[in-house]
Amino acid sequence: MASTSSFYASKLSYLNWKTKRTNIFYAVILIILCSAFYFIGLWQHSIGPTQIATTTTTTELSDVTSTAVSCTPPHEINNPQHDLDFTAHHYLQDPPPEAARVPHLPPCDAKFSEYVPCEDAQRSLKFDRDRLIYRERHCPEKEGLLKCRVPAPYGYRSPFRWPESRDYAWYANVPHKWLTVEKKGQNWVRFNRDRFSFPGGGTMFPHGADVYIHDIGKLINLNDGSIRTAIDTGCGVASWGAYLLSKNILAMSFAPKDTHEAQVQFALERGVPALIGVIASIRLPYPSRAFDMAHCSRCLIPWGQYDGQYLIEVDRILRPGGYWILSGPPINWEKHSRGWNRTTDDLQEEQSGIEKTARSLCWKKIEQKGDLAIWQKPTNHIHCKINRNVFKKPLFCKAQDPDTAWYTKLETCLTPLPEVSDIREMAGGQLAKWPERLTAIPPRIYSGSLAITAINFSADTQLWKERVAYYKTFDGQLAQHGRYRNVLDMNSYLGGFAAALIGDPVWVMNVVPVEAQINTLGVIYERGLIGTYQNWCEAMSTYPRTYDFIHANSVFSLYKDRCEMEDILLEMDRILRPEGSVIIRDDVDILLEIKRITDVMQWESSIVDHEKSPHYREKILFAVKKYWTAPTPHQNS
Repeated sequence: MASTSSFYASKLSYLNWKTKRTNIFYAVILIILCSAFYFIGLWQHSIGPTQIATTTTTTELSDVTSTAVSCTPPHEINNPQHDLDFTAHHYLQDPPPEAARVPHLPPCDAKFSEYVPCEDAQRSLKFDRDRLIYRERHCPEKEGLLKCRVPAPYGYRSPFRWPESRDYAWYANVPHKWLTVEKKGQNWVRFNRDRFSFPGGGTMFPHGADVYIHDIGKLINLNDGSIRTAIDTGCGVASWGAYLLSKNILAMSFAPKDTHEAQVQFALERGVPALIGVIASIRLPYPSRAFDMAHCSRCLIPWGQYDGQYLIEVDRILRPGGYWILSGPPINWEKHSRGWNRTTDDLQEEQSGIEKTARSLCWKKIEQKGDLAIWQKPTNHIHCKINRNVFKKPLFCKAQDPDTAWYTKLETCLTPLPEVSDIREMAGGQLAKWPERLTAIPPRIYSGSLAITAINFSADTQLWKERVAYYKTFDGQLAQHGRYRNVLDMNSYLGGFAAALIGDPVWVMNVVPVEAQINTLGVIYERGLIGTYQNWCEAMSTYPRTYDFIHANSVFSLYKDRCEMEDILLEMDRILRPEGSVIIRDDVDILLEIKRITDVMQWESSIVDHEKSPHYREKILFAVKKYWTAPTPHQNS
């Protein structure tokens, strides 16, 4: 056993000695090779670059090699201490970056404090006075656009809060006393020191709109929620619409910008929905079947003339089963003919013309009592199509989109209602009563006439509830109950934003841009909300300082390459009240450009993340317009 161990020990000792000898051998070989390559390298560097190039056998390769080597001076190649430089040496210098253009948007002259671009009095004189065409929208060309910010009048004050604003407005905000003199006996408006008061009177209801509405309520039901949307043509200071709000009836009031100075401006200052408008040669900017009730109180529209075009237009926007209410000339002409300074024959002829036109539209006169007359539109056109054998005119329109209403010419044909199979069926679908109407699936959606499903509609309603709740976390004024009254949504889609605010004391003007992919304004009206069409490359038909709050969802993406961003922002500034707020949702790159412009518009703004995640490209710009006004009169002189 011992001899075996001795054998293995001697064997291991031999192997260790052999391994060491081998390692020494390899080390010597490695040293020799390294030395050889070192001396070869020195020898190569002692030869000039031209010699290296001439060793190349191919002419083409020789040219390339010579060129490459000659780019670096020989003394740098031979200098082993030279730092390697990997930067490009053959390039054109980049042009200096262009400085971003900062727009110059100064305040306009004080004379523009009530400027309405598309209803400018001087421009309107160029157009036909027949049928009041000159009072329609006539917008300036691009070169005529103001590139300045419309000022509030000196002394402007924040309006009274609703509901107090229904009855009072500051004189400094609407400095016009003409109506207080002209309509003194009709209780439209009164002036007392620094403010106006609105007793609620009108030409045909000097004892107050509440009494007048009560009289209407004796003839048709205004309390059961079946009547929600109304339109008041020739609205005066909109007392009819103001007092209907207590019955949850939302009226769109309109009147021209005419000698009744500032009547629509008074309406807006009171916190009542209104637009500047006139029935002349183009359709009103509303979809078909929009209103449950239409009203004219001495609006002086020639309803029976021009082949009944004006009543035909009312028929287009009136819902099946809707009501048209007329008071004033020629109704009750037997009593009022002397006061109206018209002959009985003239008034009787006018009423006969209205009655004939209404019958040709298949309307039914349901009541005439005192100064009021009320007609009702049929719920469908089954009988109306039959009686075309009796009434040759108006014929039913063909190949016409009844919802198109932006500079669309009036026609003398009758807008057909959607087809029904039963005389008792409501054309277009039965609407729910208010307030269920707000969230019920609108008929235009469940009928499949739009590429929007009931699921889409419900999801949109929920989405905007969440978004508005998020808005209120960073917009303290929106969260403050009663701070806002007049609200504008510039791209409303299905009206989800307005629906989410239904519990607040606000009304929302829902705008569907005419460039929108789907015309959804009819859906908005079927929800019991109101709105209008608009091209945001043009000014809106409203006075400066109309809105307390403006919401713009993807508006600037929609109008990219259509018109200038700063022109849209200037229009927003014109119709926004001092200290009013704006929320703009859009792509972050667009918002950065918007902020660059608003920073010179006396808006305080910031960009916040999307409500779901900061990783969304869509962001939110929140801004507040600073308080500023025109200078005092002596500063201008």
